[in-house]
Amino acid sequence: MPAQLADLPWLTILIALPALAAALIWLVPALRTIARPLGLAVSLLVLIGAVVMAAGFDTAAGGYQFTETYTWIGQLGASWAVGLNGMGLVLVLLAVVLVPIVMLASWNEVKLPEGIKAEAAEKALAYRRAGYVALLLLLLAMMIGVFAARDLFLFYILFEAMLVPIYFMIGAYGGAGRRAAAVKFLLYGLAGGLVMLAGVVMVAVRSGGGEGALLLDNLADVAGGDTPAAQMWLFLAFFVAFAIKAPMVPVHTWLPDSAGQAPPGTSALLVGVLDKVGTFGMIAICLPLFPAASSAAAPAIIVLAIISIIYGGILAIGQHDLMRMIAFSSVSHFGFIVMGIYVGTQTAMVGAMLYMVAHGVTIAALFFISGFLTQRGGSQDMRTYGGMQRVTRVIAGTWLFAGLASLALPGLSGFVPEYLVFLGSFEAHWAYGVFAVIGVVLSALYILLAYKRVFTGPVEPARAALTDAGGRERWAIVPLAVLVLFLGFFPAPVLDLITGTADQFVAILGSAS
Repeated sequence: MPAQLADLPWLTILIALPALAAALIWLVPALRTIARPLGLAVSLLVLIGAVVMAAGFDTAAGGYQFTETYTWIGQLGASWAVGLNGMGLVLVLLAVVLVPIVMLASWNEVKLPEGIKAEAAEKALAYRRAGYVALLLLLLAMMIGVFAARDLFLFYILFEAMLVPIYFMIGAYGGAGRRAAAVKFLLYGLAGGLVMLAGVVMVAVRSGGGEGALLLDNLADVAGGDTPAAQMWLFLAFFVAFAIKAPMVPVHTWLPDSAGQAPPGTSALLVGVLDKVGTFGMIAICLPLFPAASSAAAPAIIVLAIISIIYGGILAIGQHDLMRMIAFSSVSHFGFIVMGIYVGTQTAMVGAMLYMVAHGVTIAALFFISGFLTQRGGSQDMRTYGGMQRVTRVIAGTWLFAGLASLALPGLSGFVPEYLVFLGSFEAHWAYGVFAVIGVVLSALYILLAYKRVFTGPVEPARAALTDAGGRERWAIVPLAVLVLFLGFFPAPVLDLITGTADQFVAILGSAS
């Protein structure tokens, strides 16, 4: 990368650009009529900027790069400190890739609520669409920020702030039960955030204050002088918040309701990117700050992860709502990720990091394609469909393609990370791998049974006239399909980015053991 480009504050620019665009769309009425093309253009510009930045990442050097540090709240020791390691970079790239796809796939997703007078309909629709685009852009800025945050207080602020746009995206634009789902999402998120706040305060007190006191690099030994019990309580204050976000059993129940009621594009970002903040936090916050407590808690966490794998898979099989089925499948998949983080082997850690990216792509595809179908059919109940592969052939074929990637068919995106997690888990203890294998069987069942119920058999007469995916929708699917194949056949570039980061955190966990 040329020196002139290398010296740019890349991350601040990538965060500020969508946030500024969101503010302008909200504040300038003239921009509301062009909010959708403007939002798409801004999200594509952010994507291009992120790709240019990523091209300058030095995989051999590792560590945090593109770092910026400015004093923010000196009395608290808080800084605007951002930077990316390999794991953070691939998650930022995941976010900036998915947002323009959401913009495109959701072009006509926002509808008017009932009761709007005809003469006010056009203005009201433009206002609602502009609001949705602004929320998407604001969320994009926060997603980049949370994965780039190197200051604990900054990370906490963004962790909590992300609740706001998602709350409105569910509560204002979701299905019939949107308000209850949005409130449940918010309550779970706030509960986790309050627990984390207690941990942040305790860490801030132990840091001693001063400029840069809450930089993650300066907090590595913050709990070193505490008793094991004190370290464990401090660790739990963060882990519980991340487990809610991840989501892990038993604090997962907000996810099916939220994903079932949210617009498909919102669900794609919620499960595909935002929930990764939970597993990202387990790696980037819990392991380096509390290595001894992380090591001590690892066996119990692995058991909870295996329970999530099996329980999420069983509940996915029993669902009639297509979106809830996909949400429960994610509970199972997150179990694999968490197990890969805590078994303590380099192979499993690399698999967990790659799993976060692969799952984000496949789950977004499943939500998008399912949304194309359910918006046409007016129902998410799988029992009301049948034989759709004869009516909506593109939707049926691409749904099966994404489903096979989700169940880790060789050659598709889910295979390599799941294989690495299994291999690393067997290296640690044979029992971890044996029980987790049950999840593979369950994933095949819930994906193939859902396809059978919706897409095979005789055509449901009421669905015979449904239209297939249009040109815009097909263009939204294409980049996801390319990524599924890329991660399946040639994951080496992503592995090169994350391997150094995985080595670092496995060494931390291993030294604590």
